[in-house]
Amino acid sequence: MTEIPLGRSETHDGDAHLLRYASELPHPQERVWAAVASPEGLPAWLCAADPLEPRLGGRVTLRWLNGGAEVVGRVTAWDPDHVAEYTVGAPHGRIRFHLEPAAGGASTVLRLTNEFRGDRELLLDCLAGWHEHLERLRDALDGHPTDWRDWTPERWRVLRDRYERDAAPWPKWVP
Repeated sequence: MTEIPLGRSETHDGDAHLLRYASELPHPQERVWAAVASPEGLPAWLCAADPLEPRLGGRVTLRWLNGGAEVVGRVTAWDPDHVAEYTVGAPHGRIRFHLEPAAGGASTVLRLTNEFRGDRELLLDCLAGWHEHLERLRDALDGHPTDWRDWTPERWRVLRDRYERDAAPWPKWVP
């Protein structure tokens, strides 16, 4: 099983956060693209997307299937097979998926960035949330999509505790 590396964060202007994750997934780029940029792929690991107009400026509505929020916005970057970016309402902000082939071409490097505003608690919530969703993406690509009816927050809590525990150097980023 592929380990999902911890995400990184930068904080500016007190409450503007930029989260960054980079994961190598042992699947072809076309398969990862379908998972991050289609209404058919997203529910297996992240959320329902209806509508999702696959073009720059297209409408997008994301509805988290674990009891989370519904947010509305636009597709703010679209380069098929490479970049899908959705800018939606709070608390999620700008969500960007950038795909590139890994060395050898059999795997895909997924770079996820999320830019939003919020306090330190929301920062920790989002770091843990995106990490868990990336684990679910890995599992979905391996043939084990999430059954959201069985979702519980236990894994998220473990991850949130880990991000909070590793937050010791954050005062230099978070005022």
